[in-house]
Amino acid sequence: MMHYSTTSVQYKNVPSAPHLSTSSLYSSLSSSSSFSFISSPLPQHHHHLSSSFHVSNSRHSYSKTNHNPKGMKVMCSKIEPMKVMISGAPASGKGTQCEMIVQKFGLVHISTGDLLRAEVSAGTDIGNKAKEYMNAGCLVPDEVVTAMVTARLSQEDAKEKGWLLDGYPRSFSQAQSLGKLNIRPDIYIVLDVPDEILIDRCVGRRLDPVTGKIYHIKNFPPETDEIKARLITRPDDTEQKVKSRLQIYKQNAEAILSTYKDILNKVDGNRSKELIFQDVDSLLSQVQKEKVKTTKVAKSTSQSESQESSSRETWRGIPTRLNNIPHSRDIREYFYVDVLQATQRAIKDGKTRLKVEISIPELNPEMDVYRIGTLMELVRVLALNFADDGKRIKVCVQGSMGEGALAGMPLQLAGSRKILEYMDWGDYGAMGTFIKIGSIGGKEVSDEDDMFILVAPQNAVGNCIIDDLRAMTDAAGSRPVILINPRLKDLPASSGIMQTMGREKRLEYAASFENCYHFRLLYYAGTQYPIMGALRMSYPYGYELYKRVDDPSFGKEKYNMLTTFPKRPDVDEINDAFEGKSRNQDKKGSGFWGFLSGVFST
Repeated sequence: MMHYSTTSVQYKNVPSAPHLSTSSLYSSLSSSSSFSFISSPLPQHHHHLSSSFHVSNSRHSYSKTNHNPKGMKVMCSKIEPMKVMISGAPASGKGTQCEMIVQKFGLVHISTGDLLRAEVSAGTDIGNKAKEYMNAGCLVPDEVVTAMVTARLSQEDAKEKGWLLDGYPRSFSQAQSLGKLNIRPDIYIVLDVPDEILIDRCVGRRLDPVTGKIYHIKNFPPETDEIKARLITRPDDTEQKVKSRLQIYKQNAEAILSTYKDILNKVDGNRSKELIFQDVDSLLSQVQKEKVKTTKVAKSTSQSESQESSSRETWRGIPTRLNNIPHSRDIREYFYVDVLQATQRAIKDGKTRLKVEISIPELNPEMDVYRIGTLMELVRVLALNFADDGKRIKVCVQGSMGEGALAGMPLQLAGSRKILEYMDWGDYGAMGTFIKIGSIGGKEVSDEDDMFILVAPQNAVGNCIIDDLRAMTDAAGSRPVILINPRLKDLPASSGIMQTMGREKRLEYAASFENCYHFRLLYYAGTQYPIMGALRMSYPYGYELYKRVDDPSFGKEKYNMLTTFPKRPDVDEINDAFEGKSRNQDKKGSGFWGFLSGVFST
């Protein structure tokens, strides 16, 4: 008879998931770690990548080597796109140079002015916040502008083509905010123009109110007297206001220079636009060459590493030695990535009420060892990766429930909020900005939250968490709420007195969350070893049933897929699969393979 516990599964003869960008896999397990896994061949229309991760705790830097499942050959490396910042005083010619840069290098041009107008016009949350300040005649706060910029930088076109950040950051605090989020350019270009030239350019500017075209009374006069007659001076182009703007720019620029001192390049902007661009083009071309050189070195290193890894034992399907506690770092990281990919796909498809069920021995409170640190690491990986996509995440832990002698919380969660607060969340300022810690309940939901991750919500003796859960999801509306390893099958009333009133509604609510990831080990009944197999589901694919077999040629054990199910199989269906019975045979719940009753319940 079998029983469920925990572990992870690798893809085998099923469509593979999109690969995880390891730059957003945050971990501080130790100074370095790596893991690799391979799958069996897949249909031609699916990619499957075997990955080797190398994590550096001190620098939080990550490298990834993609391998072909056959022969572990390194795939062609893609050159990392350029990241450019350009700065210049008003009328320095920055806009003209940006146009020429985009035309030559294909970078995505990002201007805070354009972004603000677009966000306000679209009526987004950020746009509405910015509009409130603009309507009140106030400057838009740094945190609003930074959130807007980082959200734009996280879009696919900027990631693929590279970006040109125009005139941002404008202050030291903005530069610091970007640095904390690990947003740093490859080069910082400053157009240097003497003050008297800048003042002359601004004061001499004229606007055609009909066409919106900008002229200059000396350098670029209008074509006809008719146009000349209707030209106007913009309100901010008076000599006094120009000098004031220049002073503010100089103060901010001086503060920013220390942040980008090592990549700063000043370009003489008091020349024709063509001559200026020759210097800019030369600088950017050099950056591009350096990136090509770095990519070649990385590729060579990857090939060397892949040759070394090919001689090591590799996993096929599911990681081996899952009965060992504590689990190796490789196994834990495998599951973190597996859960993350399933959750990302579900949210991308518009799912908002999600549930993750992963009960490898370290995450199963019914086992001899329960390591809450492993659960916290899983939550951290999820939160940091969604924050990396520009989401604001509220990580919620169960608070004290009940009153008087009944006050308390489930034993497994005691002190977990402190653990989260003291964990290493990286050096980039995600905690407190994009990630915040809270408690489960409706009052914790704020307008700025984009999604919620709830850490192991469960009922305690005499208390029910479901009412607080329902209040929270009601307040969250259409925003995603993810339950990590919930235990909601015991449903006492929230009044602290055990009763059955409302039990059906509570059960119905608990069942409304959709599984996006499920993994359990299968055992003989009443034992924790040997492992019989495993059941895995990773959204949007079906349930995969694996059988563990001893294979001395492979390294003691491996996992073979027996079959798949479109929905979670019951006890009889799993028993039949292990016994080799076809699904249309009469099902029997007894016998050698019988399960403990209720193991599949919520």
